[in-house]
Amino acid sequence: MADIVDSSTRSRMMSGIRGKNTKPEMMIRQGLHRKGFRYRLHDRKLPGKPDLVFPSRQAVIFVNGCFWHGHDCHLFRMPSTRRDFWKIKIDGNRQRDFDNMLKINDYGWRILVIWECALKGKSQLPFDEIMEKVSGWLDSDCGNLELKG
Repeated sequence: MADIVDSSTRSRMMSGIRGKNTKPEMMIRQGLHRKGFRYRLHDRKLPGKPDLVFPSRQAVIFVNGCFWHGHDCHLFRMPSTRRDFWKIKIDGNRQRDFDNMLKINDYGWRILVIWECALKGKSQLPFDEIMEKVSGWLDSDCGNLELKG
């Protein structure tokens, strides 16, 4: 199936997609701030520049978009055009995520990954439940955690 817009329009649309301060990330940030948690944003000192960094708790949170990180859920569908390009792009993102998480674990930090499908779509979890799980994880010494819809 051919793209419904020309290549310059598609390029402009794709360049408008942000990697920081996304709606799902902002939801998590605001919810944690309301609960009294304070954090650093996108710390360049850590591999992958985690979305939220809690230095005193040795914990980081990544809020991942299901499409860009190739999550196995209803929000991810491989594009029908330029499949080779997208497969290489998404596989590269997955590998980079894996490598960055290994490095962060080697530094002794805990990792929480919150997937976009936990926050929106037909399989979303109640937001209060997500905030309880996240705050409980931050207050504990538990290892890595993943929240998905």
